[in-house]
Amino acid sequence: MASVTAPTARSPRLRLDVEERREAILDAARSLYATTAYAAVSVGQIAERAGSSTALVFHYFGSKANLYATVVEGAITDLVEAQRAADAQLSPGVPARDRVRTSLLVYLDHVASHPDSWATPLRGGEEPREALEVRHRARSAYVDRLGQLLRPATWARHEFALWGFFGFLDQACLHWVDSGCPDDERHALIDAALGALEGALGDWGR
Repeated sequence: MASVTAPTARSPRLRLDVEERREAILDAARSLYATTAYAAVSVGQIAERAGSSTALVFHYFGSKANLYATVVEGAITDLVEAQRAADAQLSPGVPARDRVRTSLLVYLDHVASHPDSWATPLRGGEEPREALEVRHRARSAYVDRLGQLLRPATWARHEFALWGFFGFLDQACLHWVDSGCPDDERHALIDAALGALEGALGDWGR
């Protein structure tokens, strides 16, 4: 479950080209959604933060829901790229368990950097259908990538194991967030997640 990253500075009111204006609106939305729930943020607030207008927000994104979904998708893309970069640093012969561990370390960094926005969907926070669809596609892609890494047998048990692993990880990370993301519990969380995955699969596949 990816969270929303807040930019560090408010965008000034300047004449910007199309891409710059669109990015300014996205930066403003990221900043607001990093600390505030979807329903509590208005398009007017986003426009003001971006030094823009509500008309331009709707021009570039069509709706508040589409803008939010774009923010969510961007956060997921950033996370996946960070995980791929970390994996690329590993030696080719590294066991699958260690590759999953590396991915989880990056994921926990992400969660700890933005605990509130990461946890909002899991705590029942309202999100529009467009964002839920983005999250569902991302979860399916995560399951596919994990399956390609582990190459388990094509048994129904293993398919349930891959999907169930991410449900376990969601709740374990939510508990970690509720505890304040203590750094000294990172490895305990990761070991529990790896153990849950291994137990569900029966073995590591390769």
